[in-house]
Order: sequence, then structure tokens, then C-alpha cells
Amino acid sequence: MKSPAKPALPLRTFPGLLLLVGAGKMGSAMLDGWLARGLNPKKLVVIEPQPAKATKALVRRGLKLNPKGKTAEAAAIVIAVKPQTAPSAVPQAAAYAGKTTLVLSIMAGRTLAFLEQTLPGTAIVRAMPNTPAAIGRGISVAVANAKVSARQHRLAADLLAAIGKVEWVTDETLMDAVTATSGSGPAYVFLLAEAMTKAGIAAGLPPELAARLARETVAGSGELLRRSGLDAAMLRQNVTSPGGTTAAALEVLMGRGGFDALLTEAIAAATRRGRELAG
Repeated sequence: MKSPAKPALPLRTFPGLLLLVGAGKMGSAMLDGWLARGLNPKKLVVIEPQPAKATKALVRRGLKLNPKGKTAEAAAIVIAVKPQTAPSAVPQAAAYAGKTTLVLSIMAGRTLAFLEQTLPGTAIVRAMPNTPAAIGRGISVAVANAKVSARQHRLAADLLAAIGKVEWVTDETLMDAVTATSGSGPAYVFLLAEAMTKAGIAAGLPPELAARLARETVAGSGELLRRSGLDAAMLRQNVTSPGGTTAAALEVLMGRGGFDALLTEAIAAATRRGRELAG
């Protein structure tokens, strides 16, 4: 995996029309990120049957919302709907696709081959972001089909960089493991905070205090990991004194059938489910 060699560019000079199909939580996060990076709302078309108030408000700035019929050929199409709605959403997107259009899909489980059935001969990038995209701190992993040019590769990277970091793979079969690791990963972190809260209460802490301690510990530790040049294993070792309280806890968490084994099993289960959803 590797990130784009150059930093992402502002979107003020986006080369044409951008169609967003689906403006739910992830689609809206991308929309917010693009606007923050300078994209002109007049270049945006959004197809969303239940648009949020913020999306509706953008109409006053020139955004086209649920237009009747095709308005123009799009430079890029972003498909951000749930995978089960793909059979109806992808044909809607196809109406805006031309010879030079880039299609960027963030639908979980829907493969490049699935998209190519409705969009033959089209440049397609499949990506998997995660929910920290809502605050611009997500990470996306992307894979491109053979039709994607260097310019379109860069364009996809710029669109995804508006919501966080971007990594690329050349082997699409890795995308199920990506989804299981980073796509579903925020839920694992939130579960950790939830479990720490319950354990703190069981140890005698008042519920509100236990919740605050868990939240700030998880958030602060994540930020330390992000900023530090040390890997997670070294940071763990640095906080663990031999024979101390942390060591006693880690003996349980790292023992047989402990955290490592459970998370490995969990990610394997999520990977299998991703393959099942892809058919």
C-alpha cells in the first residue's frame, strides 16, 4: 500500500461537474469536505431521496438537488449509497457517465466487476472510507480498474483526501480485509470505550465518571498514537511497568483467548461476511 506521492490539491479547479449519488452520513461527510476544500457548489449535482437540511440549503448556492433528467456529463461520479440499493443507484449514475468520466464507489462489498456490468468501459475506483471521515480524520483504501488514467487516479485521491488519509492497493481481493479492519474498525474502538465504562462501573466508579474516563482515555491514546513516532507495541510497553497494575490487566487481555485472539477472529468474521455480501 502507498499514499499518493503529492499532497492533495484544493478543489477550486475541479474540472467539470461532480455528481454525488447518496448524501447520507458518509456522502454528506464527503460533501462537507469538498466544500471546505473550495469546490464550487454550482459544480455539484446530488441525488438523494431524503436530503438533510444542510444539503437542501446548498441549493441556494447553486447545487442541483435531484434534478429531473441528466443536466450534463460528469467529470466524476461518487456513489455513496448502501450496497443493497446499488441495483437502482448505479443505473442512475450511468446516465451521467461519458468516455472521460471517473466513477468513485464507496459501497461496501460491491466489486469493480459488479460496477463494470452497468458501466462498461468506464474508469472506476472502488474505495472504503470509515466514519471518522465526519471530522476529516478518516482513512480510505482504494483500488482502480485498468481504465483509470494517471489524471483520474489523482482526481480520486483528491476527492477522498477531503475526508482523511488515502491508501491504495492493486489487489482488489484485499478490500474485504480492509473493510473488516478500518471500515468496521471504529466500532471496535467504540466498543472498547463502552466496555471500559462498564468495567469501571463494576469496579466502583460512578457511571458518569467512568464514561468520561473511558472516552478521554481512548481519545487521548489515539491522538498519542497518531502523533508519536513509536508503534503501538512500543507505546504499550512504555506504559507497562513490570509487576504493576497495567501488567496485571494485560496478563488477562493478552492471555490465551484474550484480546488478540478475539480481534483476529472478529476481523476474520467481518472479512468472510464482506465476501458473502459481494456474492
